[in-house]
Amino acid sequence: MRLRLIAPAAAALGFLLVIPAAAADAGPGAPGIGDPYYPTYGNGGYDVSHYDLDLRYQPATDTLSGTATLQATATQGLTSFDLDFALTVSKVTVDGRPAAFATSGEQELVVTPAKAIPRGHRITVAVTYSGVPSSVERYGFTSWQRTADGGVAANEPESAWWWFPSNDHPLDKATYDVDVQVPAGEQAISNGLLVSQHTADGWSSYHWHQDRPQATYLATLALGHFDITRSRTRTGVPVINAYSTALPAATAANARAGVERTGEIIDFLSGWFGPYPFDAAGGYVPDVPSHFSLEAQTRVFYSPAVFATTDGIGTVAHELSHQWWGDDVSLARWSDIWLNEGFATYGSWLWAEHQGTATVQQIARQTYDAHPADDPFWTVEPGDPGPAKQFDDAVYDRGAVAIQALRITVGEPAFRALLKAWPAQHRYGNGTIAQFRALAERLSGKDLGGFFQTWLYTPAKPAVLPGG
Repeated sequence: MRLRLIAPAAAALGFLLVIPAAAADAGPGAPGIGDPYYPTYGNGGYDVSHYDLDLRYQPATDTLSGTATLQATATQGLTSFDLDFALTVSKVTVDGRPAAFATSGEQELVVTPAKAIPRGHRITVAVTYSGVPSSVERYGFTSWQRTADGGVAANEPESAWWWFPSNDHPLDKATYDVDVQVPAGEQAISNGLLVSQHTADGWSSYHWHQDRPQATYLATLALGHFDITRSRTRTGVPVINAYSTALPAATAANARAGVERTGEIIDFLSGWFGPYPFDAAGGYVPDVPSHFSLEAQTRVFYSPAVFATTDGIGTVAHELSHQWWGDDVSLARWSDIWLNEGFATYGSWLWAEHQGTATVQQIARQTYDAHPADDPFWTVEPGDPGPAKQFDDAVYDRGAVAIQALRITVGEPAFRALLKAWPAQHRYGNGTIAQFRALAERLSGKDLGGFFQTWLYTPAKPAVLPGG
């Protein structure tokens, strides 16, 4: 341990006071990770490597309780640090010692350990809590949807702090163990593989394990009654799908027709994006009123609205494409959302071409022609849409047209190499559009500055769509 001498006042008393330099250099961790779109999301001063969630859920009251244990490393000396969380906390310990805690702002839990944490120190933080997640509303919405027989945690750009304390930003990815107790007869669905299940004393316990780094918003939890199916991809990846038993019969049939093709679609997309990056796959369809779906890592959340009249196969292909684009390689800041949604949409176009619906170029041309130059669609810049337009149709559709234009511009060999190189080079990490452009330029040997400016950063319709 390096020591620092604090001289003047101590010298007046006839001795030198020595304190650890790490403690002298310590300060509070920032209450945000630095994302320009969402300044309060995530936190500074530490990096989480693992979440261990030991939970109990009572559907009759929608009460969730338990303890979340975080393994983390201090990236600076810390006198205090924040966690993103909104339920009621009863106890916090840091390295087994009680820590002071207080709430601040919309979702900040400020933890003050008994002593300062040196930079580089590995810490164990345990938070005991309880609450009714569906009663928590922030920014006009809730990320926890209560159902007739349980509840569901799924949303973007945040959902974690409705059900577990976290560093809630994609920059801080971690592995997970989720152990949930529910009344016997209920089920619990989460990410990764189900490693154990048992029932005793009227409670059923489900232990899910995610062994690859996962962004917090991709962590999901569904509690209720489900029909569960199991299969495998051609390469042996286990596929676990779940369907609420409360779904209307027609919706359930349509959902199965689409979601049960998960393994087939993964096998197809692997030919474009490289090997599937996780050790499990699948999705679930709960009985909720929401109309969005979410690429929850290895266990996609599908709104039943997707399957009201069709098999929703395009949505299934879109969300499975995200397993490479957004889950395996996550955005570094939310302004880079094109790397998620543009490529997931493009993946669904590749699947449509594979099924003989239309070629990717035909879909790109139809999308381009469907929006005249004065359509507000073209005023959204996919490369930096702003938080209000982050999930605008243009990010998805103009973003995918831009990818097809890039394909024509760089040529087929470079494009195919690019789609595999990006997930391989940034596996289980994060990336930016600037890094993606640099890789595209290296593989193609072309200066793409003008291309990216036109297609991603100009609020106007590009004059020409390459490829005719």
